[in-house]
Amino acid sequence: MTIDDTEILNEFVIESQEHLGDIETDFLTLELQIDGVDVALVNKIFRAIHSIKGAAGFMGLHVLEKLAHREEEVLNRMRNLEIAPTSPVINTLLRSTDAIKHLLDNIETSNDEDVSVHIKALSQLLDTSAEAAVSDVVEVSAERLDGIEEAMQSIEEPQPTGAEAPAAEVRDETETPLATTVETKPTPNAKTPSAAKPQATEPAHQDKVTTESSIRVDVCLLDMLMNQVGELVLARNQMLQFANRFEDGQYNKTSQRLNLITTELQEGVMKTRMQPIGNVWSKFPRLVRDLAQICDKEVRIEMEGKSTELDKTIIEAIKDPLTHLVRNTVDHGIENPDVRESNGKNREGCLTLRAFHEGGQVNIEISDDGAGLNLNRIKQKAVEKGVITQKQAEEMQDHELCNLIFAPGFSTAETVSNVSGRGVGMDVVKTNIEKIGGTLDLDSRPGIGTTVRIKIPLTLAIIPALLVSCAGNRFAIPQVNLMELVRLEGEQSRTKIEWIQNAPVYRLRGRLLPLVDLRQVLKREVEKNDESNAINIVILRADDQQFGLIVDHISDTEEIVVKPLSQQLKDLPIYSGATIMGDGNVALILDVLGIAQRSNVLQANLDKAMKESSVTSEAPGAALQTLLILGLGSTTRVAMPMSQVARLEQIAKNSIEVANNRPVVQYRGKILPLIHLPETLGTQPRSGEASTGDEEEFIHVVVYTEDTRSFGLVVDRILDIVETKVEISESSRSCGLLGSAIIQSKVIDLLDLPVIIQSFDAPNA
Repeated sequence: MTIDDTEILNEFVIESQEHLGDIETDFLTLELQIDGVDVALVNKIFRAIHSIKGAAGFMGLHVLEKLAHREEEVLNRMRNLEIAPTSPVINTLLRSTDAIKHLLDNIETSNDEDVSVHIKALSQLLDTSAEAAVSDVVEVSAERLDGIEEAMQSIEEPQPTGAEAPAAEVRDETETPLATTVETKPTPNAKTPSAAKPQATEPAHQDKVTTESSIRVDVCLLDMLMNQVGELVLARNQMLQFANRFEDGQYNKTSQRLNLITTELQEGVMKTRMQPIGNVWSKFPRLVRDLAQICDKEVRIEMEGKSTELDKTIIEAIKDPLTHLVRNTVDHGIENPDVRESNGKNREGCLTLRAFHEGGQVNIEISDDGAGLNLNRIKQKAVEKGVITQKQAEEMQDHELCNLIFAPGFSTAETVSNVSGRGVGMDVVKTNIEKIGGTLDLDSRPGIGTTVRIKIPLTLAIIPALLVSCAGNRFAIPQVNLMELVRLEGEQSRTKIEWIQNAPVYRLRGRLLPLVDLRQVLKREVEKNDESNAINIVILRADDQQFGLIVDHISDTEEIVVKPLSQQLKDLPIYSGATIMGDGNVALILDVLGIAQRSNVLQANLDKAMKESSVTSEAPGAALQTLLILGLGSTTRVAMPMSQVARLEQIAKNSIEVANNRPVVQYRGKILPLIHLPETLGTQPRSGEASTGDEEEFIHVVVYTEDTRSFGLVVDRILDIVETKVEISESSRSCGLLGSAIIQSKVIDLLDLPVIIQSFDAPNA
């Protein structure tokens, strides 16, 4: 085979796979149609198979051509309403389509494949429909004859007129009553073509427009472009560092222009690698349907946010974990129809997939309305397997018990299932999610259902990170793991750190957090602390738990280009990659989960949480929330979730500019709109307070990110960060406020940020 032939063959495979992209979903849609066959949808599938058949014949792929031809014949009978899309028929079509996909995946050896089983199954459908068609023709013909006879009898005799009309006028007058009579008396049993039939050409037109507005690009080319943009980002960072050392205005303007162009180019190239999560979800309706039939269950799948986009690398990494979770849900989560009915539920269970952007991450939720987890069974098995002690089991919260199913080798299944085995793969699911910087959490309520929540980064190529120094070396910490920063100075550095069983802990707002000294992790000498030295603590989240990492110095946040580790460092679990800084030096990227596991702080943190759980006095039904408390005007306090906070900034007033009659600032190479919360919410300004010079020169700004847009929320004061359980009273709900809650013995309003942004976006009246 020549190079040209190989290229043509590869092009044929790509085009054929595109034709088959939505075919499973289309088949399942046909299966659910009770009122009649959507002829337009059948035509769409028919065109896809017909295109594959024609090209396969031209390429000499006879086995593929023969199989596609036989499936095309079945689809032709279906669009002629001779074959109904029943479940057995759809099963046969799905299996033959799977065989076509297999032939495409092994195109070079496809002529040696045996597809006789699928051709025989399709032929049986054709034979069955042919036998049924003979009796249908006789019955329909009789009905049509009866209808014609009735129509002829209903034609009234023309009334004689006083004058003889021309022949043409007589013809017109006799034809009109005939047409009217037939239309007003239709045959009740006559089959009428589907109303959707005239619209069958619309999908073809839409496909043509889509094809003309897009082209295929080799993935290797996109990867190369991404690497080049990464190098450009590094050069940009170096340029900005040098620009800060000079007072040359023209040079600074040029560097700022380069910064802006680089940022826009980076975002553009990253968008080319973005794919909707619907590409992964598209196979789940078929998977759920087949599993439900195997398990003798009735399951409906619903999907929200299919257009949510992720980097191609992330998409490929989450395919297997999501598939495993869906299989487990159908097999173990949703009950049999009789059991559901006896419990007052619908016989049909519901599996819901939901995806959305929040805080620069993608959130994926997989929930069901099944039986939920048997917590007593989990507790019993965990003690038997030695995962936890009996004392720990008695003290654990329900949420902590649920997450025990992610322990390695843990399962409550008594028998092995062909669908999802014993369930011991849940630890692998969690490990794979954590490998890409994600987190996984599970919540279950007996008799109501189970929800798995996954948070993953948008991309792994260029990420925001916090730069820190320790023992003379610089390190980068992914911002996705960063919670907050704490600095202890003077007497605090000696008194605020406590010791429990020879392990240092820090009490953050009443909660004990284990501390890890990065010098110890790196096996460097730990400096003795005195009152003159400050302690910098980076509060990190790993495996849904928090701990503090002690570092020497904290620099700033910066976008870094992630480079893979060399072979010599790959086996070190405390590092996840490397990056090149603006000055040309290399910095290692810390693996937060790896540090936590090596330091054994995760289990220690769990034990402390269990001990403190008995002291908690809040209502057991509410979940803890971390809130940022802000001051507006003289007395007003408002709060917003920390998950919605990107950064806290102090911005010089003289840097504020105006665009479209609204205040903006240049922020990290982008334009940041400013929303003055006191004015937006109509709070009373502060009076009688002496303003310091710092307050006159700077404003406090909370950077809030919604999808891909960022806004600066201008406030009077940033007061505190609290972790508490919130019960919202909606009696004080108003525009921009969700309501009020009692937090730390004070009444605080909770911001409704989407409404505030919507009001900001609305045109001025």
